[in-house]
Amino acid sequence: MDDDRPDVLLTGLLFYDLVLTGLGKPPTPGEEIWTGGMGCGPGGIANLAVAASRFGLSTSLATVFGDDFYGEYCRDVLCDQEDIDLSLSRTADGWPTPVTVSLATGHDRALVTHGQEPPYSQDTLMGDPPEARTALVHIEAEPRAWLAKAAANGTQIYADVGWDPTQEWSTDLLDQLKLCHAFLPNETEAMAYTRTDSAVAALGTLSQLVPVAVVTRGGDGAVAVDQLTGEYAEVPALDVDVLDATGAGDVFGASFVAASLGGWPLEERLRFAVLAAGLSVGHHVGALAAPGWYGVDRWWRSLKDPELRRAYGFLADRIPADPGPPVRHAPVTPPAHTPVDPHA
Repeated sequence: MDDDRPDVLLTGLLFYDLVLTGLGKPPTPGEEIWTGGMGCGPGGIANLAVAASRFGLSTSLATVFGDDFYGEYCRDVLCDQEDIDLSLSRTADGWPTPVTVSLATGHDRALVTHGQEPPYSQDTLMGDPPEARTALVHIEAEPRAWLAKAAANGTQIYADVGWDPTQEWSTDLLDQLKLCHAFLPNETEAMAYTRTDSAVAALGTLSQLVPVAVVTRGGDGAVAVDQLTGEYAEVPALDVDVLDATGAGDVFGASFVAASLGGWPLEERLRFAVLAAGLSVGHHVGALAAPGWYGVDRWWRSLKDPELRRAYGFLADRIPADPGPPVRHAPVTPPAHTPVDPHA
């Protein structure tokens, strides 16, 4: 039976990201550091949206764009270049698109953001959310009303969570997992919210609260349990050079959803997500670093390591016959805005 629902429904705050790489070390007050690495593009919720769309998932995004250069640029990239449905999104007059400058040093980064609270909340943007196969959600301490509505109409919720600046890690947040199909925190978040001392212990607690629990471990890979199928999987990370880790967790989440919608076994889902995230960190800016099927196909065709060929042999049957055109990575500077000639 045909299913005309979007594959992925998303809402959240969008940023214009400017990422500087190759710094070596963070600057100290009064110091100027020159670097040759820079990229720019949409960030924030765009990381998930672009990653999902590049894996062939029909993606609907509800966000707010400012009526400035940054908002117009991000809208053009997401709609025209990445084929993301923005019919639920709004442009806010007089509101500046948030801008984040990321200073990437090694495997970490420091962020400075200019912005204001958006004039439209997630619940306002979503209203009665459209039916969708999945929703990728960043849960926060204050539950969003649209989330319960989406779960009630059959949308499978895949959730992650962010750093708690209060460092209280209230377990009340975990109450929202009753609405979720899957939860994908990193190990620091998972251990803090579950009051455990290892990723595996945290996974054990989370697996009692949600059907599919995944804990990402950065350079140590990821572990997961699927209570619906009875599967457990643990996979290592790839040995890759990190240029910019911004958005790698979002690429992991979106690719895990893509594999899940394909009905793959848990270990394949986890390996695929680890691979996609690993490929993304070699490029600037989270959203436009997502590899898509093209990047995965190119990696697989060039792979010589016999152990990895065995571990990822499932890709031979999973990669589409047509993996699509090369993805477009972040430009060093945004394209110049061409003013409209009123006499044209």
